[in-house]
Amino acid sequence: MSAGSEVPRVAEEQLAPGEDAVLARIVKVICAKYEHDYADLRPALRDQHAKPHACVRAEFAVSPDVPSDLRHGIFAEPRTYTAWVRFSSSSAQPRPDSKRDAHGMAIKLMGVEGDKVLPSERQATTQDFIVANNPVFFCRNPSDYVVLAARLAEGKLLRFFFPGVNPRRWHLRELVNMLVATTKQVTDPLQIRYWSQTPFALGPHAVKYSAKPHGAPADQEPVPAGRDQLEDAMVRRLATGDATFDFMVQLQTDPRRMPVEDPTIRWSERRSPFRRVATIRIPSQQFASQAQRNFAQNLSFSPSHALPEHRPLGGINRVRQAAYEVISELRHDKNDSLRREADGRDGP
Repeated sequence: MSAGSEVPRVAEEQLAPGEDAVLARIVKVICAKYEHDYADLRPALRDQHAKPHACVRAEFAVSPDVPSDLRHGIFAEPRTYTAWVRFSSSSAQPRPDSKRDAHGMAIKLMGVEGDKVLPSERQATTQDFIVANNPVFFCRNPSDYVVLAARLAEGKLLRFFFPGVNPRRWHLRELVNMLVATTKQVTDPLQIRYWSQTPFALGPHAVKYSAKPHGAPADQEPVPAGRDQLEDAMVRRLATGDATFDFMVQLQTDPRRMPVEDPTIRWSERRSPFRRVATIRIPSQQFASQAQRNFAQNLSFSPSHALPEHRPLGGINRVRQAAYEVISELRHDKNDSLRREADGRDGP
């Protein structure tokens, strides 16, 4: 990891001077907001993606024909992993599904041996992939994120995008990215595409991930509008058949045009197409029980639940590693629940 070199190399991170202090400030602001939001409210939910639509059992099958340059980490050889997949809306407070929002898909593979990136869970046997239904993020780096976190805590988000009258200081690309992500119409989380937004290592490479649905055609008769219509759509879909996603990898081929440290910039699929490395199969199932909701509530997902071959890259992922673990600890503490990483024996 270099400190501000002018010519980045493939998969190279560029740690800004003083970033440790910035990360500490972000964690402090986020924790203070969380303590305020859940001073008396129980259960304490996630600080983002608080509303789940489903947490479902799945299989993650690594393909036998993974391209040779992508055979690293779990993609080194064909294997099928059991998995839990959580679908959610991004808002910090649960809202009716009739209100448009960004959406996430968090994938937790079970039975993944080997030391992990997160020091407190080095011996865990899981590997997480976290993707959202927009290919780009709405914040460039940790320095901007500390301002974003402060504005969110104040309830003045627009001040992050427009901090003053000088247009040179406006964050227009970030605003467009957020508006695109939060205004997409979604009628079934099983029928939309997801991207990792931020980059990750794949052995010596930097990559981004994407999960793209295939198989069954789009539902021509959406479920009636309502507070939980997206859960209802998934219940109906999985009552009658499986859902399948291609899990794909996009290789960084140009460090300037495909930066590691700026996830607001989309990596060109023309220059580097996504290539399939695995298939996610969500079998037909019933998942809307309270026991399964309780199980999902206790799960924690993090980009740092990862083998070193899949370690998260870039400043926004460094923010996530600093913040996710602390918020997970706070959430479990407030709910008087044991915080530990899942293993293959867990389930509702």
